[in-house]
Amino acid sequence: MSIRFTTGARGGLSAWPVAIVLVFGLVACGGGGGSDDDKPEASTAASKSSESKPDAQEGDEEQTLAELKGPSGLFLKVTASERDAGGFITISGDLKNDGEKTVNIPAQLSGNETEIVRNGSSLGGATLVDAKGKKRYYVLRDTDGRPLTTTNFPALKAGESLPVFMQFPAPPADTAEVTLQLPMFTTGTLEISG
Repeated sequence: MSIRFTTGARGGLSAWPVAIVLVFGLVACGGGGGSDDDKPEASTAASKSSESKPDAQEGDEEQTLAELKGPSGLFLKVTASERDAGGFITISGDLKNDGEKTVNIPAQLSGNETEIVRNGSSLGGATLVDAKGKKRYYVLRDTDGRPLTTTNFPALKAGESLPVFMQFPAPPADTAEVTLQLPMFTTGTLEISG
């Protein structure tokens, strides 16, 4: 192995290659010299890190805002409902196949508007209902008429999930709760954050 020294901006030799060699040397030699008492501490540290994982998973469970059940074992878990400064709200989560067979995502989720259906499968049929303001909000579209949602779904195998999102116009700032409706799914009430 050869070591190259380079000159720095001031013309002096740079010492960083020596530091790298020293680190590699310490790593290569690092296993010796300890007693057997050190090994239980390492396994204790490993068990502590594995103990912290369930806490992180519990945190994920707490983030579930709504659960919508659909046909053929499909299940939508909504994990975020955030207002954006641009005047829209983004709903995101996971679409999961809780069934035992592979499922194709139903075409009805795209809705029945010609402009949205023309752009392929999507969650374009979703709506948000603001009961307080007595308004229904439809999925936003870009300038070409494409819905601002997850599009072109693959078939979901049993137990498989897919991250999804939908964007809607934001209800007024004093509206803190909305109902998400998706064709063929149960409805879910969401609290808006942000």
